[in-house]
Amino acid sequence: MLQKMLEKDRKRRKRKVHIRKTLSGTAERPRLSVTRSNRALYMQVIDDAKGHTLASASTLEKDLKDLKPTVEGAGRLGEVMGKRLLEKNISAVVFDRNGYLYHGLVKAMADGARKAGIQF
Repeated sequence: MLQKMLEKDRKRRKRKVHIRKTLSGTAERPRLSVTRSNRALYMQVIDDAKGHTLASASTLEKDLKDLKPTVEGAGRLGEVMGKRLLEKNISAVVFDRNGYLYHGLVKAMADGARKAGIQF
């Protein structure tokens, strides 16, 4: 069982490296990176040219504690992130799925941000 989990993580990291070779965030179109764990979901927007995080959202934040790492919670987290980006006058991003398959939670986070008005 442990071997299977390690192999799954190794494959995800390999996909991540392959994706990040071509994907980069700029000041005009920063990179929206998503991360998921069994307990929490994380989203952050990064300007790779400067190496700064411009905005972030997580289910661990005090006002978002009620969100669970489910598809519904991921969608609401995406909407919150989209609103934060629009407040900072960021309307277009490059989506970095971080090696995760574009399905389930990752897709729900992206759809939530799109629903808030962010373009990918």
